[in-house]
Amino acid sequence: MGAQKINAVNKDEFLKKLESIIDVIAATRPTARNLFFALERMKQAAITGKNLPDIKKVIVEEAVRIHREEADATHHLSLFGAELINDGWTVLTHCNTGPLAASGYGTALGVIIAAYRQGKKIKVLAGETRPLLQGARLTTWELKKAGVPVTLITDSMAGYFMAKGGVDCVITGADRIAANGDTANKIGTYALAVLAKENKIPFYIAAPVSTIDISLKTGEQIPIEERKPEEVTHFQGVTTAPEGTAAANPAFDVTPHKYITSIITDKGIIKEPYTEGIKRVL
Repeated sequence: MGAQKINAVNKDEFLKKLESIIDVIAATRPTARNLFFALERMKQAAITGKNLPDIKKVIVEEAVRIHREEADATHHLSLFGAELINDGWTVLTHCNTGPLAASGYGTALGVIIAAYRQGKKIKVLAGETRPLLQGARLTTWELKKAGVPVTLITDSMAGYFMAKGGVDCVITGADRIAANGDTANKIGTYALAVLAKENKIPFYIAAPVSTIDISLKTGEQIPIEERKPEEVTHFQGVTTAPEGTAAANPAFDVTPHKYITSIITDKGIIKEPYTEGIKRVL
């Protein structure tokens, strides 16, 4: 959309202005690998254009191609992941990973919906996902639209339900996966993975291979986005903390690969050793 509005006299000027647009978009989500994957492809597509009208045409075609490929990828990973969900299970998920957040089926939510459509009588526990409540506002809405039985819980209730035997597996998406399988996802994911390990519950990550960043050896190198403290001290303009309260707001955390049972991708399911499995699907 930004590229269509560029006025330039030659290709070099166009690409320089396009670079500024790319920088602005990249700054919005430093943690998410898919964003950079797409921006890199768009930039390369622009370079191949012969003249200004051709560049704008090529960019649109590449955007459509990326969208279609990602939609296909989520369809494939959803079917792979559904194989891991047993009939009668209760699945705990975190944040929003359905069609609203990703192309096609979605990632973790795509797996859940695919399993349900296969006739498996599953139930879902959806964490609210503070501070912006993506789980409460979006995930529950998508699951209800898909007909999947869902119960909303606060994030801090997860351990309670696991300890009581009320969770059969946990499945989340991912924003970036390092070469060793360490995974960055919405804040609170790491705590769920540790709780799952303690309670001997499988913990699955669902993400297309475009989420994998082999330039980073471990999760310690993944940049974590810090968002405005007002998201924690306020909600939809309403103050929820005393005036002047300091607040921290990292948007993501990193789950070490030792807590992950499997990584579900569009190229198949990866298990330990993750370094070898990741090389195999790329």
